[in-house]
Amino acid sequence: MKGYQVVESFKDDISGKEANRPEMTRMLKWLRANKHHGEHVVIIDDISRLARGLQAHLDLRASLQKAGGRLESPSIEFGEDSDSILVENLLASVAQHQRDKNGEQTRNRMRARVQNGFWVWQPPIGYKHKNIKGQGKTLVRDEPFASIIQEGLEGFASGRFTSQIEVARFLESHPEYPKDKRGKVNVQRVKELLTRILYAGYFTLPNWGLSMVKGKHEGLIDLETFNAIQDRLNKKVLPPVRADSHEDFPLRGFVACGCCGNPLTSAWSKGRHKKYPYYLCHNKGCAMKGKSIRKETLEGEFEGLLKELKLSPDLFELAYAAFKACWDKAETHAKERLTRLKYELSQVERRIDQLLDRITDSDSMAVITAYEKKIAALEFTKAEITEKIAKMGKSKPDFNKVFRTAFAFLANPCNLWYSDAYEDKRAVLKLVFADKLTYVRNEGFRTAKTTLPFNMLEAFANPNSEMVPPAGIEPALRKGTGF
Repeated sequence: MKGYQVVESFKDDISGKEANRPEMTRMLKWLRANKHHGEHVVIIDDISRLARGLQAHLDLRASLQKAGGRLESPSIEFGEDSDSILVENLLASVAQHQRDKNGEQTRNRMRARVQNGFWVWQPPIGYKHKNIKGQGKTLVRDEPFASIIQEGLEGFASGRFTSQIEVARFLESHPEYPKDKRGKVNVQRVKELLTRILYAGYFTLPNWGLSMVKGKHEGLIDLETFNAIQDRLNKKVLPPVRADSHEDFPLRGFVACGCCGNPLTSAWSKGRHKKYPYYLCHNKGCAMKGKSIRKETLEGEFEGLLKELKLSPDLFELAYAAFKACWDKAETHAKERLTRLKYELSQVERRIDQLLDRITDSDSMAVITAYEKKIAALEFTKAEITEKIAKMGKSKPDFNKVFRTAFAFLANPCNLWYSDAYEDKRAVLKLVFADKLTYVRNEGFRTAKTTLPFNMLEAFANPNSEMVPPAGIEPALRKGTGF
């Protein structure tokens, strides 16, 4: 209509709240660079396209004029008289109001949905959004990532992985798990996995005043496992292995030198025709410094140590019966524990109500903040107790299914040691031995300190042990009957 020639166009996809936007900056730069050609007209289809905030609108108007541009629009007449400026400012204010109102409504809808247990942001790894009838977008497990993360979290909680580095190595061992350019999983990413309560099926959003909201999605782990992970992180449990352990040397860092007590290191030594693996001590003050121990010698003697822990059929039957007796005894106390948990839950809820009443009566922000922190902690405790009560309401699993893997390991730890997986070999060290092993060159391993299950089995095998009373484990065991 006006016969203008279009010399350049600019399109922004950034929020109009800010004046400093990439395409807007590029347009102003273009105007300044072409100012010597005369005034250029900047056309917008609506005033809200320039900015959706009054201050941002005024700043851009001034910048356009200074750069040699003149603003025009088919929907509004821009003028320099007082009436035109008033209308322009009113329209800019209305645009800002619309933006603020839309943002407010969006936040309210998001908050309401989160309160109902739905995650409204980008799903974390291990989950994906799925439209479910009657619920809308809901988090569901995203395999195989969900199972990989679940195993990593449970492994750290149980002590199978004693450090975040070991969890990272476990994740790296799965080709499908996302890694960086070097094929590694950053330890910071591991910490994010370990501390994200979303994986336990809950939300905690302090900025929105929401604490321990039960999600509609299935947790990869339960709250008890999540708490165990946080306890291990807070206690800063140190691993009994070096961070640079290599898969070629599974005993590295776990076996100490019998001369100085320092952990043995390992290396490949180059021979005339090939390389040879060795363990050795690098301590400068040690008489055994630099004196190597062949890998097959050390690890062969270690296997012999494991074979000594293999259960005889009679001892296996005895151990099985003892654990079964403990299992049955625990069942008899289940109702008593359920009653106690329900009482604890009522006390926690009562305490939360008391604190809420105090917040209502208080005018001090410092006091209110302190009460809110206590309420958040109590909400966490309430969720934990509620989850325990729900678990106790479920039918008890079969004893044989639960303990099958554990008894298979106790019967012969060597089977897991012979696994090709590096993590399995490291698991044997943590499950069998309570401390580092000590090895004396040309002599062998010194007496090993085993974990509680193997100590108990040793006590069963030795009737004179002080750990087991003359009558054995109650109820008394009788050959051929099991009890």
